Amino acid sequence: MEVHHDKAFEWQTVLCEGFVFIYTHAVCLITQVIFDNFFLHSLPFAKMRTLSYLNYALLACAPLVDAHPGMGEKMMFEMKRAANKEKRASSKELIGDLATLADSKLTSIGKDIKAIITDQKSGESQERDTSIPAGAIGSAACKADLCCHWKWLSYEMTAKFNGTSGRCNKFARQAVRLGFHDAGVWSKTAGYGGADGSLLLSNEMSRTDNNGLSQIAEQTKKWYTKYNQYGLSMADIIQFGANVATVVCPLGPRIRTFVGRKDNSKAGPTSLLPTETDSADALLKLFSAKTIDAHDLVALVGAHTTSQQHFVDTTRSGDPQDSSPGVWDMAFYPQTSNTSPPRVLKFQSDVNLSKDSRTIGEWQEFSDRNSGQNHWNEVSLNDYAKAYTRLSMLGVNNINDLKECTKVLPPARTSFVNEDQVVLDMWLQGQFDQLNDMVDDAIQLTGVVSG
Repeated sequence: MEVHHDKAFEWQTVLCEGFVFIYTHAVCLITQVIFDNFFLHSLPFAKMRTLSYLNYALLACAPLVDAHPGMGEKMMFEMKRAANKEKRASSKELIGDLATLADSKLTSIGKDIKAIITDQKSGESQERDTSIPAGAIGSAACKADLCCHWKWLSYEMTAKFNGTSGRCNKFARQAVRLGFHDAGVWSKTAGYGGADGSLLLSNEMSRTDNNGLSQIAEQTKKWYTKYNQYGLSMADIIQFGANVATVVCPLGPRIRTFVGRKDNSKAGPTSLLPTETDSADALLKLFSAKTIDAHDLVALVGAHTTSQQHFVDTTRSGDPQDSSPGVWDMAFYPQTSNTSPPRVLKFQSDVNLSKDSRTIGEWQEFSDRNSGQNHWNEVSLNDYAKAYTRLSMLGVNNINDLKECTKVLPPARTSFVNEDQVVLDMWLQGQFDQLNDMVDDAIQLTGVVSG
């Protein structure tokens, strides 16, 4: 009897583990089917609680929790993640023309963007066009190819954003921030602004919000002068630059990249960008007005992982926000909420988010050494890519007409080791202030100073 009981118990364990796996992968598909076929057609049984039955079935595994604590913990984690994903997906707001167009009117691009910003589809793609451009810049052949001039621009940006150390440099970091600041000047009540190029087509650059962006602003204007005659808008060049910069940074995601935004030379509204001293309440309210929830806000601020500040504290110009400036890793999250090397300067706004009850859970998940990187910005979960796609579409009212040129982005680098880590570590401990600019430029530090 004892052997028979063990066998039965083993089979129960296997079945329940299998059910957890199936549940977590099927829950979103089932939810989508329910919404597509029931809610959208207002059938009498539209509010049937299919997911509740799945949760009831999971309760059958409850007796195993005491005997297998690890399994119970894993089960509860997966159930919580699936439930949170379901809840978040159902509460996601549509933006731009997607908010008014029926699904039957959506193009394939419109459907994809809608799926990305509602957490139903990946925000990344590894699709690459490795062929040479269709023609030279300005040639008839290049003009006839939608992404040809974008490919030439991608080459220029990739060269500009890379440093000799293999890390991404100050131009890349500024390009990411430029994308944030052009798109972020928008709210549901403002009626204008967003990803429209106004940051560089109006006087917005004179605002203190944009301190530290002058170098990438001037470079982006040069690219605009060169490529606008071939149909590339300032709004698109700014967002394209942010996506190229992100993937140029080691470990950075390869975000799906759409073009076709319209330019606007009218300066965007004021007081719509965050500051480094904001409370969690202020940040959550500010971003909620942009249709960005707490989860996505935590994902977006992770871009500070590559940064070096110059204006928050001018006495510490060049100090980074985590121990790996120029690398798109998750070190920013645990180092903001815990200990960090002496040279790391933490923004109070980031510290506030790391402690708030509405954001601490996600912050801790991104901080996990084993799963945080994947959860934050790799293909399977890619929270950052989905959140940034939403941000890059704020104020865009022709989303359904956009085209895709992801294929011309440089390849993602999914692993990276600093060859100059020994010198970098000494700098992080407060030595060699003279290296600040070299780190900012992502220059290889080995051999520059002696130990």
